[in-house]
Amino acid sequence: MNFKKSLLLAFLVFLFVGKADAQDELLTKTKTAFKTSNAKLLVENFNNVVEISFDGERSQYNKTQSEIVMNDFFKKHSYKDFVIKHQGASKDEGIKYAIGSYTYNGGEYRVYILIKPFKGFYLIDTLDFSKE
Repeated sequence: MNFKKSLLLAFLVFLFVGKADAQDELLTKTKTAFKTSNAKLLVENFNNVVEISFDGERSQYNKTQSEIVMNDFFKKHSYKDFVIKHQGASKDEGIKYAIGSYTYNGGEYRVYILIKPFKGFYLIDTLDFSKE
């Protein structure tokens, strides 16, 4: 009985650490994508359909469309800095979020990133850009 409990505990720790690592990796790749203006890298972390909004105007895009939208965004808003200022999670649903700041030559956007679990993977479900 003791061995079974130890094995179960080890499995649960492994499962939790693995999910935390996957979330950290996703945010690391997301930061890198923003810092390098790399829409292709950013879209790798997207769900099949993602909601992207700019100053309240929301639209849903598939991965191909969202890559075009983000390429256009990066061309119009030359990167100066991107910082994750806050991140958290819901207690019950496994939903994660991050709030960042994207600074470009003409100003700054607050970026809200909503991350949800899909088929065992965490993927970006929503990107919301609001001018500061």
